[in-house]
Amino acid sequence: IDPDLNKDIVTLGFVKNLVLGEDRKVTFEVELTTAACQVKEQFAAECKSLVSGLDWTGEIDVTMTSQSVPENTETTGMSQVGAVISVSSCKGGVGKSTTAVNLAFALQSLGASVGIFDADIYGPSLPTMVNPDDDLVRFIGRQIAPLQRNGVSLMSFGYINEGSAVMRGPMVTQLLDQFLSVTNWGSLDYLIIDMPPGTGDIQLTLTQKLNITAAVIVTTPQELSFVDVERGIEMFDSVNVPCIAVVENMAYYELEKPLKPEFDSSVLQGAFAEKLKEAGVCQNGASAKDLAAQLVEIAQISTPTSLESEQVRIFGPGHKKRLSDQWGIQHTYSVPLMNRIAANGDSGTPFILEYPNSPQAAIYKQLATSVVSEVSKTKFDKNSLRPVIEYNEDFHFISIDDEYLEPVELRRVCRCAACVEELTGRQILTPSSVSEDIKPIKMYPCGNYAHSIDWSDGHKSLYPYRQIRSLLQEMAESEYESEENET
Repeated sequence: IDPDLNKDIVTLGFVKNLVLGEDRKVTFEVELTTAACQVKEQFAAECKSLVSGLDWTGEIDVTMTSQSVPENTETTGMSQVGAVISVSSCKGGVGKSTTAVNLAFALQSLGASVGIFDADIYGPSLPTMVNPDDDLVRFIGRQIAPLQRNGVSLMSFGYINEGSAVMRGPMVTQLLDQFLSVTNWGSLDYLIIDMPPGTGDIQLTLTQKLNITAAVIVTTPQELSFVDVERGIEMFDSVNVPCIAVVENMAYYELEKPLKPEFDSSVLQGAFAEKLKEAGVCQNGASAKDLAAQLVEIAQISTPTSLESEQVRIFGPGHKKRLSDQWGIQHTYSVPLMNRIAANGDSGTPFILEYPNSPQAAIYKQLATSVVSEVSKTKFDKNSLRPVIEYNEDFHFISIDDEYLEPVELRRVCRCAACVEELTGRQILTPSSVSEDIKPIKMYPCGNYAHSIDWSDGHKSLYPYRQIRSLLQEMAESEYESEENET
């Protein structure tokens, strides 16, 4: 049974290439959702055990593989990327880049192929946080190969331009589009996008250009940061990108206190004195008492001191429970404020690489395990999230799952800036001006949340799936009311 999808691997279609060979040898593959699956060895052992239990089987050969389903994206260099994970915050200085870098290397430690893209043009962090194995620029055809560090692919504007980026928003958007197009990431299980802070044009453009699978939100315990986290979650929710985890950075400071075992000195001194007299070491009671006092002092000095760790929440108690209750985000993690994490961020060696067995590295690995699990669920159920939209040219209608629309009905409700005033919501487009014969020339999904349609009148529309479902519901209710009125 797959622990993430809660179904058996046969029903899920994970068993591939089943062959019964000579001498009743059985060979087959088990295709898991990700190469970083934590139970693949368990699956292999259970498969062998179950098949070996059949009377007619001989030798059993099980090969564990992983799905390599490319994401639909307008960016050619990302055609072999399995899942795109956005690490985002709406406020700068909360440790978002630190989380993105350590998450990437934590995923790689689980066996996944991983890349990091630093999408912050104005203030790129990746060149400071990760020193690549070498800085040689390599070309694959007309595209650039990303740099590498310990097998993780890296790309940032800061690697190719050491100067500051002084440019306006539209130029940044165009530069990001070009940057994504010329980078050939190759085959990756996960691409981590270190998003710039905020919820503006750049963030929305990246969401449209990239088929972002899921988002990890980074915050700090302060109330002000929580308010911005809400905005970030709402932004991703509006574009149908699930927020699968929240990392509360700098959540507490670990204060180590010396702790010595406590014992009653007078009782111990009396016991020592009695033993000294019984052994004949001291016949005089006063001498035995003095010697016992010295022994107690030696025992106190020699007793090793242990350290007790206390969590001091200098920025407040945090909001993990509120996030879980309000938004249903199950995976929330608290990362301590630590000088070593900050120092590694400045040194070019990620903390998780230098201290892989530390308790703090274990937090990043737990986050990575949660990301693997949630992405598997999201990717497997993605078909149920997106409606299937097709145009039937013979009968001149657009099918949306099992429902139908005339092209003109969808064209007349376009809500782009040319058709609707952005501030007031007033419709600029005159519905009667749209021809009944209008038809879509090109249709394709845009990220996870919308469908783009190029119309025969030269117009281009973007329809969020929510808008399409709402339109279908309104039409169904209108039709039902008409039938009621007729009867």
